[in-house]
Amino acid sequence: MRKCLVTCFAVVVFLLLTLPLGAQTSKADADRIAKLEQQIVDAKSSADNSWMLTSSALVLMMTGPGLALFYGGLVRKKNVLATMMQSFAMMALITVLWALFGYSLSFGAGNGFVGDFHHLFLNAVGSQPDPDYSTTIPQQTFMVYQLMFAIITPALITGAFAERMKFSAMVIFMVLWSVVVYDPMAHMVWGKGGFLNAALGGRFPTLDFAGGTVVHVTSGVSALVCAIYLGRRLGYPREAMPPHSVVLSFVGACLLWVGWFGFNAGSALAAGN
Repeated sequence: MRKCLVTCFAVVVFLLLTLPLGAQTSKADADRIAKLEQQIVDAKSSADNSWMLTSSALVLMMTGPGLALFYGGLVRKKNVLATMMQSFAMMALITVLWALFGYSLSFGAGNGFVGDFHHLFLNAVGSQPDPDYSTTIPQQTFMVYQLMFAIITPALITGAFAERMKFSAMVIFMVLWSVVVYDPMAHMVWGKGGFLNAALGGRFPTLDFAGGTVVHVTSGVSALVCAIYLGRRLGYPREAMPPHSVVLSFVGACLLWVGWFGFNAGSALAAGN
């Protein structure tokens, strides 16, 4: 009996000594697991952000020098510089408009057709993700990536009026087109509450993964209207108007081809999707 009591007492003492240690060990393990999970999330965010910045650079390369070389090689020698400068002008002009109000009109809350002015002058566009659009990349990165789309879309139209429109007229037209056509269309299809974005509170469901509607339909229809309105180049077809350099156009086409990896794959807004 005495031996049994001693054994029970030893077991109780052992449990009293080891239970707090076990609790401390469990808490330490939980802390380590939580820290590891946070490191994984941070690593994924860093990878996604790096990929999106790379994709932004690839899409920008499609406009300059991609489109600039492609269109520049297709016109006559005397119009090469003017045609190439149209693409570079879009890079500068649309960037300013996007920072002032373009991003806000496209991705602000607003109504079903156009965004509000909450992000005017990039207000509240910081390093934290916007959960409505992407949960792993900073809103600043998302803004920059969407800027590249806003740049290349009007630049695509310039090929329709090559050699037929003054530079000053082109600038005025593109400012109005960006505000009246691109920004509302981007909001309706991609923006929160957009009329064609049922996934984010809109009315009708629309799937536009990489700009089939926002970029290509808008620029294609606009280019057709411009070409019909402006008509033929002066002297055509009486005068021969051969391309200045097919080599330039070939190089531009290759750059556009490479840029598609950022244009399409980057639209996933993550490296692992």
